[in-house]
Amino acid sequence: MTGGGDKTGGQWGDLRTRVVSGVILAALGVGLLVSSGAVMRAGLSVLVGLMAWELARLTGHLDQPDRNERHALLIGVVAGLASAVFLLVPMLTGPDGVSWAVLWVALLVPIILGWVGSVPRNRWPFVLFMLGIYGAAYGILVTRQIGGLNWIFWVAGTVVVSDVLGYFAGRTFGGPKFWPAISPKKTWSGTIAGWFGAVIWALIMVRATGSGDWWMLAAGPLIAFAGQMGDIAESWLKRRVGVKDSSNLIPGHGGVLDRFDAMSGAFLLMGVGSLLFLALLYLDVVAVS
Repeated sequence: MTGGGDKTGGQWGDLRTRVVSGVILAALGVGLLVSSGAVMRAGLSVLVGLMAWELARLTGHLDQPDRNERHALLIGVVAGLASAVFLLVPMLTGPDGVSWAVLWVALLVPIILGWVGSVPRNRWPFVLFMLGIYGAAYGILVTRQIGGLNWIFWVAGTVVVSDVLGYFAGRTFGGPKFWPAISPKKTWSGTIAGWFGAVIWALIMVRATGSGDWWMLAAGPLIAFAGQMGDIAESWLKRRVGVKDSSNLIPGHGGVLDRFDAMSGAFLLMGVGSLLFLALLYLDVVAVS
């Protein structure tokens, strides 16, 4: 009797932990997305540092825990500081008051250190994921600056809606697996349902805001797919190194990469899209002149 009660209490205790940490995590995530200026840039720097710390732990020498923890802590601190320098210094000094070459070099430092400290087979994954982390942070910043809260809620809502609909559709209809070698639980039915959910959410946003941004209906499924790819990419890395969670930083939820993998993929696409737009705009200006 007593043993059974303890077991039940333990289960409920874990549920309380998951709920409390989930609420705190959601509040911090929403707070970051709706913030702006120096607050957002500082928050993104912290987020980059935490993700880089987890990434370095995954790609480092897992068979040497003490060495790996020191290496990961170094990468996390350096990546966070480098991001803060890159994001905050130009804002404080003005674009003409700082050497952009120095800022870009600052971003390269954690990548170089991470390459050296990773096991040889995981060096390129570290570099690619680190570039993805940088790109996702840039995507959040540029989405907030260009599209304001409307775009932020559109992208974030797309990820959430597509994930929820994908989960229930996959459980209900089942069917062929999307990528069984990497993510055996994901199905094509859930993936396609997520795309439909992205269109519905875009329609709701356009009608609710009166923005007239009907292109969101076409872009929504792309955002959802990018989020799904972010989830799958992180699953691939964890399977590659043989771990379940990226860390135990968030009680009951794993790590930051575990919780923000899909969101990172979606905002990475926004960042890449903005860079392509700027490149096309530049080429158009050059052609005209």
